[in-house]
Amino acid sequence: MLRFLVRRTFGALVILLVISAVTFWLFYAIPRDPAMMSCGKNCTPDMLKQVRHNLGIDHPIPVQYWYWLKGIFAGRSYGDFGNCPAPCLGYSFANREPVLGTIMDRLPTTLSLAFGSAVVFLIFGVGAGMIAAVKQGKWQDKVASSASLVASSMQIYFVGYIAMYFLVAKLGILDNPSYTPLTDNPAEWASGLLLPWLVLALIWTANYTRMTRSQMVETLTEDYVRTARAKGLSRRTVFFRFAWRGAMGPIVTIFGIDLATLIGGAIITETVFSLQGVGQLALKSVEQSDLPMVLGVTLLSAGAIVIFNIIVDAIYASIDPRIRLA
Repeated sequence: MLRFLVRRTFGALVILLVISAVTFWLFYAIPRDPAMMSCGKNCTPDMLKQVRHNLGIDHPIPVQYWYWLKGIFAGRSYGDFGNCPAPCLGYSFANREPVLGTIMDRLPTTLSLAFGSAVVFLIFGVGAGMIAAVKQGKWQDKVASSASLVASSMQIYFVGYIAMYFLVAKLGILDNPSYTPLTDNPAEWASGLLLPWLVLALIWTANYTRMTRSQMVETLTEDYVRTARAKGLSRRTVFFRFAWRGAMGPIVTIFGIDLATLIGGAIITETVFSLQGVGQLALKSVEQSDLPMVLGVTLLSAGAIVIFNIIVDAIYASIDPRIRLA
């Protein structure tokens, strides 16, 4: 296990390095000068030159990338903007604030949105899929399959606005979506995010229902499941000890990727519900050609996917005894 984790961690670092380099190079394909944006309307040539120096963009591209990479481990000085201690992801071109601090301010909103919705769609999606598999061919199966087919064809930007119109504006059943820190007021935190959780869960539950059903139906026909039944084990034991564990492997794998994607920033969801999370930050940074912020959000998204892949692989063997880590 230790060798596996070390090998995957090293591979993850290489992947993140490549992603950061590619993002850095692609940024300069955009025909915009970030120094002009930071300099302001009354910018003079001397002021523009000083801003370029402070931002560190008066060097060749490879040198800029090296300074940025070095700042992650050793910190970096940005002239008149101040010093950025390690780990330093740079200063934003748009608001002249540390990238890491800005991301950390937005991250709790995205984490609350991601984990809250994940709990809902995982419970209901896997539960409905298991019921559909056990009741294969019966009305429960038909209802779950039909509902998941309809829900999976919906889009968040459509369902979100419709839900806000009826549940918030017209009926007043739910609060207007907002974010309150969990430590300040847990009740307001939950009520403000309940509608985004439900909308996200509606879309994602459909996928997990269909996936769980197909995996369970396939697993219930496996030889080891039939052998367990032939030995006289109870239906509950066969279902949860053998069939359920065998079917959960692929579902856990997909769940790890989906959760990492949500943590990386649910751009559409945060835009629909006006939540100031990482997704909104990423969209705004791209619009403003804010390279340090784009790099920071990109590394967060890629890092979340890589880390969750490692975690999923590590626990895969404990879920399915047929799998062993080499």
